[in-house]
Amino acid sequence: MRPGLGGRQQEKMALRPFLMCFALCVVYATSKPTDKKERVLHDDPLSNLEHNDGDNFDYDHEAFLGQEEAKTFDQLSPEESKERLGMLVERIDKDKDGFVTTEEMKDWIRYTQKKWMFEDADRQWKTYDLNNDGKLEWEEYKNSTYGYMLDEPDAEDNYSYSTMMARDERRFKMADMDGDNLANREEFTAFLHPEEFEHLREIVVLETMEDIDKNKDGVIDIDEYIGDMYNAEGLEEPEWVKTEREQFTQFRDKNKDGKMDKDETRDWIMPKDYDHVEAEAKHLVYESDMDKDGRLTKAEIVDKYDLFVGSQATNFGEALTRHDEF
Repeated sequence: MRPGLGGRQQEKMALRPFLMCFALCVVYATSKPTDKKERVLHDDPLSNLEHNDGDNFDYDHEAFLGQEEAKTFDQLSPEESKERLGMLVERIDKDKDGFVTTEEMKDWIRYTQKKWMFEDADRQWKTYDLNNDGKLEWEEYKNSTYGYMLDEPDAEDNYSYSTMMARDERRFKMADMDGDNLANREEFTAFLHPEEFEHLREIVVLETMEDIDKNKDGVIDIDEYIGDMYNAEGLEEPEWVKTEREQFTQFRDKNKDGKMDKDETRDWIMPKDYDHVEAEAKHLVYESDMDKDGRLTKAEIVDKYDLFVGSQATNFGEALTRHDEF
C-alpha cells in the first residue's frame, strides 16, 4: 500500500487488483457479479438464496448480514440470544406501550443503518482532523488522501487519480452545506455516504453516469450498461446478461430511445417503488405476529429469536454481541 493515502483512497487502491482478478474469472463463470448490483441503492437482491422460511432463515440471515456476518449468530447460545434480544425489544418499543409496531421496527432498522454510517465516519474523521479542531479543509483531506501522488506523480496512475481527486473535491464542496469551505462532522459524513443524504443524491447519479458512460455522450446506452457488469467478448452471454438486456429495454429505458438519461439512471439506482427497510420490517412483524393483531409483544419476538438474530433489527447481529447496546 502506498504511503500517504487516506483510508478512503486506500480502499479504492486495494480493490483494484481484486477487480482485475474478478474480471478474468467472470469470463469463465456464469454467476452474476456483484459490482453492478451495488449501484442500486435501495433495491438490491437481498440474497442469492431462495427465500423459503419454511426450510430455514438463511435468506434473511444472508440478506441482512452477508455470509460472513451471519456467522455471528453461531457465537451465541439460544438462551443468551433470547435474553439479549429481550433487552433489545425494550429499546425498539419507543412509546413503551409493550408492543412493537411495524413503524417502530422500521425506525429501529434505519437507526442501526445510520449508526453504522456515523461510526464509519467517526473512524475516518480521526484520520483527517489531525489538529482536532472539529473542522476539515479540503486541502487537509486532499493532502492526506492524495499526498504521495502530489509529491511523486506516477505517469501511469496520474490521470485516474487526478480524476478521482477532482470528483472528491466536487463532492466535498457539495457536502459543504453552509458554504464555509470547511467540513464539520455531519458534512464529512455526507461526503463519505452521499447516498444517505437527500441533498447529495444527485451527485451519486452523476458519478454513476460518469463511471458507466464510456463515450462521454451524457447518456448510458445498452452496451455501456451491460459492459459495467459483464465483459467477455467472443463468448456466449450467460442467461443473467440476457435478462439484464431485457431489463434495460423494457424497464430502464422508459422513453425507448435506446439510452438511459439522468432521470432514468436515477430511477434505476434509486427506485421509488420499493423500500427494503419497510419490506423487512413488515416481514419480521408478519412472521412473528402469532395473534395477528399487527403488532409484536416481547414474547412474540423472543419466540422468533432465530429470525431476528439474523436480521437488520439486531444491527447485522452485532447488537446481540455488543454490551454497549444494553
